[in-house]
Amino acid sequence: MYWTLELASYLSDAPWPANKDELIDYAIRTGAPLEVVENLQAIEDEGSEIYETIQEIWPDYPTDEDYLWNEDEY
Repeated sequence: MYWTLELASYLSDAPWPANKDELIDYAIRTGAPLEVVENLQAIEDEGSEIYETIQEIWPDYPTDEDYLWNEDEY
């Protein structure tokens, strides 16, 4: 399983919170690349675990805090 920013971006508008099956269904319905579906299928899911955000699936997903600019200046 590997994630890139491009692959993870297909889940940015997913209906969070969601379980693994809902995310797979969303990825298929929105036409995400096959790699996204394969990555979701590779998640070791214990029962029907609910994921609140993409960070729970890919901890390295960049957040607004990762960018080093001051929004107040713009």
